[in-house]
Amino acid sequence: MRVRILTPSLTLLSVLLAAESVAPLEKYTATDRRHWAFVPRSQPEVPKFTLAADRAWASTPVDAFILARLKKEGLRPSPPASRAVLIRRLSYDLTGLPPTPQEIAAFAADKSPGSYSKLVDRLLDSPRYGERWGQHWLDVVRFAETDGFEYDTHRKDAWRYRDYVIRAFNNDKPYDRFLTEQLAGDEISPKEDETLIAAGFNRLGPLRKNAGNQEVASSRNEVLTEMTNAVGSALLGVTLGCARCHDHKFDPFKQSDYYRIQAYFAAVHENDIVRANEEEQAAWKAKTGPIETEMKKLRASMRGKTPDQREAIAKKLEELQESMPDPLPALFSVNNDASKKSPVHLLARGDYQHKGARVGMRPLGVLLPEDAPELPETTGKPRTELARWITDPDNPLTARVMVNRIWHYHFGRGIVATPNDFGRMGLRPTHPELLDFLANEFVRSGFSVKHVHRLILNSSAYRQSSEATAAGLEKDPENRFLWRFSRRRLEAEEIRDALLAVAGNLNLKAGGPSVIVPIDKDLVNALYKPSQWAVTPDKADHARRSVYLIAKRNLRLPMMEAFDAPDAQVSCPRRESSTHAPQALELLNGEFANQQAGILAQRLETEAGADPRRQVDLAYRLAAGRPPNPKEIEQALRFLKSQPRREFALAMFNLNAFLYVN
Repeated sequence: MRVRILTPSLTLLSVLLAAESVAPLEKYTATDRRHWAFVPRSQPEVPKFTLAADRAWASTPVDAFILARLKKEGLRPSPPASRAVLIRRLSYDLTGLPPTPQEIAAFAADKSPGSYSKLVDRLLDSPRYGERWGQHWLDVVRFAETDGFEYDTHRKDAWRYRDYVIRAFNNDKPYDRFLTEQLAGDEISPKEDETLIAAGFNRLGPLRKNAGNQEVASSRNEVLTEMTNAVGSALLGVTLGCARCHDHKFDPFKQSDYYRIQAYFAAVHENDIVRANEEEQAAWKAKTGPIETEMKKLRASMRGKTPDQREAIAKKLEELQESMPDPLPALFSVNNDASKKSPVHLLARGDYQHKGARVGMRPLGVLLPEDAPELPETTGKPRTELARWITDPDNPLTARVMVNRIWHYHFGRGIVATPNDFGRMGLRPTHPELLDFLANEFVRSGFSVKHVHRLILNSSAYRQSSEATAAGLEKDPENRFLWRFSRRRLEAEEIRDALLAVAGNLNLKAGGPSVIVPIDKDLVNALYKPSQWAVTPDKADHARRSVYLIAKRNLRLPMMEAFDAPDAQVSCPRRESSTHAPQALELLNGEFANQQAGILAQRLETEAGADPRRQVDLAYRLAAGRPPNPKEIEQALRFLKSQPRREFALAMFNLNAFLYVN
């Protein structure tokens, strides 16, 4: 049934009658089910070639699919990149950090068979790998440690979820288990800290708080909306959120599909699980009890007050909230609370005040057999059931979506160039057989992400040079068919981390509470409460990797914002790579860049001695991953005759060779 749009003239009685009805199961046509992303994965045959040169290049199944498409388009692959370029490319792709000059020299000199594959394995085994690839996942699930909106309240223990993600990637946790723990960790292992922390995934969305009360109906509806939308965009790669207010305009998702997914979360509520002893809890309650009592009285006193009086009471509530001691250490998680389970209805235009027919739990109808029923209302572990459907090896979306994300982060463009939209308005795959091959391999390997990495990274396609040819640019200027490797600019976190690494100032301490670094006072004063930006006292922590900096929705570091770091309001499936003047200003005039330039200048003198030529050589090897050419040596030596060494170090940070990976 289609929900009738409710208008202001609709009587309250008719709304109530509609809300009492049960939405029937929708029908889906053969056309609805025919879209490429909704059909079962194929079992493609790996292309074969007759020419010896083709067989030599297509040494892996990945290459065979790539070469078959290149030949079809009248294109040829590019020559292999140099070993120095490859180790730098691999190091940034897998760890987000530049290789050291010593590592580059050793790899360039090692021509033994299998040396490249050994490098791939070494980098995949590095603890830095999880920090790099964990950030990709944090982008997709819009991880932040604050609520957003006006108050942007801090979530003191949300960092535990970040560390969980990093551990999961480092340990190559099977992807099906990874998703199940996030969707339903509290249901499957309610006594294990690891799974309880993982379930914090369900709380990652922005949260609007209303005068200290976030349990009002509108806020509850927003919370459920965030949970539902995340399933569509992050896990299934579809724009399910577009069906919140009406049937999807393009994809075969009914409005009832949206709310049936939402029904899996009907009983979910936030749950901060305190990890403190009885004495610590008693002391904390002794401090907070009187404050909470006073706040309760003030809330009760709002009834019958004038707007001005209510505003004054709200101000007092904020002052009392500010006086509360820091929360005790806790796990940022969720649980099912049957006593507060929200009945889920179709909502006309997504308005929680205009309820239509009631719905129960069921996966997306277009992917189910005809007339597949809803789950019983009494299902004990609803999110576990949702996770079981999402991670089913036969689900046509899940494996395709994840291997496409992995491909995207290695090549700068997915086989499907719209990673969060596999629907009709998304772009079609450039290599559909390759996508299914990789998805099948992913499932066959037990959902091993590192297995997919190896398939891709050991290919000739990945090891191509980034040099362009006139023929390639004419036929395929966007490099959709991968006739070369696409050069890319470093992401915001990579730039900051590389500044620290090249300067020799990077602190590799892993995990733990997030770091707050000093920033301009004007930015801090613009916050709702400047006290939210309490700088971490240990200055050594200020040089830690960017993934460990606090992810605050209402304030990003200026440098990170200039280089396109996402705002964590919605899922970020791919980073933009803009070019504008503030980026150059940040790297030339920014306090952080200048600070690291001073440290690099000292490093050059310490490690290269007083000889300017040796200093120039070391600077290029650190910043660009290669020695300088004769012209660069001449220019640098001339520059050093009239400018301080720190200015030369700053110039190194502004080289294209520092900012781009070939």
